[in-house]
Amino acid sequence: MARTWSAIGVAALLVMAAAAAQAQLASAYYYQQQPAFTASDWQDGSATFYGDDSGLGADFGGACGFGASDILSLYSTYTAALSTPLFSQGNGCGQCYELRCVNSRWCNPGTPSVTVTGTNLCPPNWYLPSDNGGWCNPPRQHFDMAPPSFYLLAQRVAGIIPVQFRRVPCQRPGGVRLCLQGNYYWLLVYVMNVAGGGDVSDLAVKRAGDPDCNYVHATHNWGITYQVFGALGNAQGLVVKMTSYSSPQQTIVVVDAVPAGWTTGLCYQGSNNFY
Repeated sequence: MARTWSAIGVAALLVMAAAAAQAQLASAYYYQQQPAFTASDWQDGSATFYGDDSGLGADFGGACGFGASDILSLYSTYTAALSTPLFSQGNGCGQCYELRCVNSRWCNPGTPSVTVTGTNLCPPNWYLPSDNGGWCNPPRQHFDMAPPSFYLLAQRVAGIIPVQFRRVPCQRPGGVRLCLQGNYYWLLVYVMNVAGGGDVSDLAVKRAGDPDCNYVHATHNWGITYQVFGALGNAQGLVVKMTSYSSPQQTIVVVDAVPAGWTTGLCYQGSNNFY
């Protein structure tokens, strides 16, 4: 009888272990195997160019929160300031668009396309009509591009060109980058290098390795920044959970980006991203 119960006990343990493993796999599946963001249909819009001819510098990321070094390291000259409808109160920051010049004698031969990231706001100019200088006035869907990207589409002399554009998945090397400002009681998180839809709608943070620690939800500050009010300390690393803004929404948990001993003023990069 003892052997029989022993066999039953072993079998029960094996079943429990299998169930735990299955639950773990289900959790990983939830965070990794979600519907991917796909390209949208083509729409009509327009494009101009602005700023330094190099296409680099803080001018190309001010309204979203990207600095000059971020632009250089993450997006190079493939950036654009978005008109108000596309900027969408900062939710358009980090989104990717494919553009092609159409119906203009200044379009480059072969109708080449270029993919840019939204990194800035092109503000409206209410002193000029939207068809004569007020190119970023709502409801226009307009891209004010870094010059090198514009020159891929059309000749400089054009000034403004009609374009067709569509949202496309952002192709990013490596994981999400998190740059930290503030202090251990008020944390400002800059979310960069976001793949997939390129955007984030919800962010929450908790201390790593602490089973009794609940997530502290962040509020959207502006552009790519989220603020967390909570006494987090830096004795432990941080786990960051985020959900994309664009549909289909995805959720990922970044567990390896922010290590113990973290400090503000630095950027950290995890191993996972939205794909």
